[in-house]
Amino acid sequence: MLAYTTGIVLFALAILISVSLHELGHMLTAKAFGMKVTRYFVGFGPTLWSTRKGETEYGVKGIPLGGFVKIVGMTPLEEEDEELTEKDKKRVFWRKPLWQRTVVLAAGSVTHFVLAFAVLWILVSFIGVANPAFAESYERSQESATVDVTDCIPPEDADLDFTCSAADQPAPAFDAGMLDGDEITAVAGREVTDWGSLIAVVSELEPGETVEVTVARDGTAETFQVTPYEAEVELEDGTTEQVARIGVTPWIDPAIDPVMVAGPVQGVGDTASYTGDMFRETFIALGKLPSKIPPLWDSIMGAERAEDTPVSVVGASRLGGEMVQYDQWAMFFMLLVVLNYFIGIFNLLPLLPMDGGHIAIAWYERVRSWLAAKRGMPDPGRVDYLKLMPLTYAVIILLGGFMLLTITADIVNPITIFN
Repeated sequence: MLAYTTGIVLFALAILISVSLHELGHMLTAKAFGMKVTRYFVGFGPTLWSTRKGETEYGVKGIPLGGFVKIVGMTPLEEEDEELTEKDKKRVFWRKPLWQRTVVLAAGSVTHFVLAFAVLWILVSFIGVANPAFAESYERSQESATVDVTDCIPPEDADLDFTCSAADQPAPAFDAGMLDGDEITAVAGREVTDWGSLIAVVSELEPGETVEVTVARDGTAETFQVTPYEAEVELEDGTTEQVARIGVTPWIDPAIDPVMVAGPVQGVGDTASYTGDMFRETFIALGKLPSKIPPLWDSIMGAERAEDTPVSVVGASRLGGEMVQYDQWAMFFMLLVVLNYFIGIFNLLPLLPMDGGHIAIAWYERVRSWLAAKRGMPDPGRVDYLKLMPLTYAVIILLGGFMLLTITADIVNPITIFN
């Protein structure tokens, strides 16, 4: 329990650090371009501690749910709040070149990307990550009934690191003489064509009753007398039932290592490849987000929680706690990588109040001014943020509602990795 709690705290702290670095990215680039930065705080709510260095106040607030940086002039409202000298008026955000404003606005997401890339590179280069070739091999193995033979019958309380010992009962297939790489073609006289049909046929057998299992080995057919054992399996609805099993799993090419350690040089290219895959999967996930709302609501009402439903910071922290509890540190850091890539991409969506919305408005102003100049018309000036407030509030309400939904689901019906 202590390890689980420690994992939750560590993951929540890691998220807070990454969000604080996000705001630091905005601040450092703004200062580099000479913009006026008046505040940088970690957290929200009442101030616990602060200090001033130059024109910027740095501090920590009481609610550790993020952070903020105030760059004068990001919106007309922010500029009105400040008493500026004539010199400082030239340093406000909107007076700077468009490319500088774009860099400052994008710096938060870029910080997430750099952080995620660095952590992923360490995992790929020195610790090891799941080998995509292994996953592909596993998927291909489902297309046939070629099997790996388990040495023994695992006990019901077996953990992830269970290995057979001399005291364990041999698995039926192993005891009958079957070998890794055998392709099962028939069980009890019923044809088997793939892994799904093998499971269906074996599940209908009577535990303890010997049956014939025909396999293809090196181009020839061989028959074995196999006596299934009784095993407890969990069904999709969360219930369990007792079924027959013979002690086989899908065959995986033994030449393919499930964990890949690339080394520091090759790790750069592999990390870039992984990053491309994660970006693609993130965009796919964002497109599917609306369709995940009904299943989330159903899970709150008592339905089984699907593993592909979104999680909040609460849910992610609970998963991080499980990973620490079971000493799965590589999974812990991989979850941080995925979360940072997701936050970085989500923050660039062209919607206020996200940074992507501010970038979209800045470029819209430039295009509108360019078109006005082409037509010999006066510059229309800056976008009126007050007119955009209803849309901004609508986005905030939608995001807030979605966050409340995911937090509720993560509390009443959380996703778990290790049962």
